[in-house]
Order: sequence, then C-alpha cells, then structure tokens
Amino acid sequence: MPDFTPGYLPDQRSWATLRKTLRSLLAVCLSVSVVLSALNDWKNWPITFAYTTVYTMALWLANGYGVDWLNKRMSWTDRPLRRLVVTLLVSLTGSLVVIVGVQTAFTVLYWHEPLGSLFRSSNRGNFVVPLIVTLIISLFLHSRSFLLQWREAAIRAERVEKENAVARLDSLRRQVDPHFLFNSLNALTSLIEEEDPARATRFVRQLAKVYRYVLDSQEQEVVTLAEEMQFVEAYVFLQRTRLGDGLEVEINLPPAAYLDQLLVPPLAVQLLVENALKHNATSQKQPLRISIRLDVASQQLTVRNALRYRRVPDGESTGLGLQNLSARYAFLTSQPLTVHKTEAEFVVTLPVLTLASSPIFSS
Repeated sequence: MPDFTPGYLPDQRSWATLRKTLRSLLAVCLSVSVVLSALNDWKNWPITFAYTTVYTMALWLANGYGVDWLNKRMSWTDRPLRRLVVTLLVSLTGSLVVIVGVQTAFTVLYWHEPLGSLFRSSNRGNFVVPLIVTLIISLFLHSRSFLLQWREAAIRAERVEKENAVARLDSLRRQVDPHFLFNSLNALTSLIEEEDPARATRFVRQLAKVYRYVLDSQEQEVVTLAEEMQFVEAYVFLQRTRLGDGLEVEINLPPAAYLDQLLVPPLAVQLLVENALKHNATSQKQPLRISIRLDVASQQLTVRNALRYRRVPDGESTGLGLQNLSARYAFLTSQPLTVHKTEAEFVVTLPVLTLASSPIFSS
C-alpha cells in the first residue's frame, strides 16, 4: 500500500507511486460508493461515486498541501505538541473549506437548491460527519507521521553519533600517529642539539597544547572558532619548526573576541591544514602555501592550498577525513561543506555556525 501520510505530495513522489496512490484512492471511493448505494438506491450509484471521489481527492490534496506547508515552517521535533495542535487546526480548517465547497457545488449545481438550504438543521450532518471522520483519520495519519519522523531523527542522530565517534577516533589516531610523533620528537631533538632552550621549551608547550585540545574536544560537537584557531596556530608552529621555510601559512581572521561568537566542529580547520601537508610536497625553494580566511558577510571559512602532489605512503592516509567532516556538518547545519579543485589549488569552504544558524542549537 502507498503511504497516505499527509505531507507526501505528488511532486515529491515518483509517477509510478503517484499512479498507485490514485488507484488506491479510487478503489476506496468505489468501495464506499458501492456500500452507500446498497444501503440506499443503486440508481444513484454514479452520483454517489462522483460525490465520494470529489470529497476524497479534495480532502487528500487539502490535507497534503497544508501539512507540507507546515513541514517547511515547523518541525515535529521542535515542540511536538504544539506542532500536533497546529497541524490539526490546519487540517480541520482545510477540510471545512473543502466540505463547504463540495456541498455548495452539489447543492446548487446538481440538486438545484438555494444556497440557504445548506444551513438548515437537517443538513448539519453533511458537515459534522465528514469533519469527525477527517479528524479521526488526521489524528491517525499525523501521529504516524510524527512517529516516523521521530524514529528517523533518532536513527539519524545515532548514525551521526557513530560518525562523530569515528571522526574523533580518527582525529586522535592521526595526532598520536607514529609519523606525527616521530617528526615532532625529531624536531625537538634538533632544537636541543642546537642549544636553543627557549624554542625547545615553546615547542614542548605547543605540543602539549595540541594533545590537550584533542583530548578535551573529542566529546564536543562544536567549539568556538577562537579555540580552534589557537589549536591550529599551535599545530602550525610545530610543523613550521620541522619544515622551516618550506611552509607558509597565511591566517586572515577578525579579532578573537569576534571569533568567540562563531562555532565549528573541533579539529575541522586543523584537518584541512593537515591534509594539505600530507598530500603536497614542501621545500625551501618552493614552500607550500596555505591560506585561511574568514568571509564575515557570508560567515564562511575558506582554507586553500597550492597543489604540488606527493606520493602518500600506504597507511598514512585513510581517505575518510573530509567525508567524516562533511557528515558532521550535515548533522549540525543545512549549509554544506564545499570542495573546489583547480589545476593549481585545492579549496575547502566551511560554514561557520552561530547559535541561531544551526537547527541543533536553535531548537
């Protein structure tokens, strides 16, 4: 059987499903008209069938479009009781308009009775009975719709939580990866051998900051952009200490006070910097250039790097970083992460969130 849940409108279904739905509705109308004609007079079966069909189709469309309009403006997961009450009011109002319209059309055009006859006490049943039937069916369908959406939201939340766990574990694995730790310790050894205690001390502190941030943020859905950029700066310091002039990172951002009002998933920006270092060659003569800029007007953070491919050793890259980050953004906001690649650059644009811009925070 097709899904008659209000809100699933014809333009949202395939033509095959729509034809199946219409055939099912016509079958219902045929069955009802046959029963009514058997109880009354078989001679009136054609008009009974037409009457039932017009009623059914009009009520289906009125409820469907009304609820679809509500779905765009009011979520079931945000104040479900209020949504149920508003949905029933919209459904009953739309149904009443349909009932009055159909009754008026048949009374005036077919039975050739005056319009005033609609308001006779003997005709009240023509309005009350369809409204009661509509109310009962609407309660069933909307309750079913609510339960289906609630189940879908629960499944989606569980799936995203799993993806977040994978992303957190992957981020933690990358930071404690032997390559990263080995390179960091080598850089620290060089500083000690050069007898540069000030830089060595700062290096150790920045390394500790990197690991502390990874551990502290792994249970959080979002962090402030200011916190993320402090972490990125520590990470970049470690890499520049190791690579020297082979790495150039340009950071163009507003003051930290402004960044405290903006949110990103933890490790999001650092992931893009790490990917750039992992997949591109660096050298003193041709340094790898990475740019991090925030467009305040559109609230989008863009990370771009020059393309100078290098062969990545097996096991050093999982290929899941951007995929996991995109999935985390899909849970937090409707604004997608975008990737743009040219012959010379690799550009990733991250939506920057606020408490009001993301459904998960505004609900």
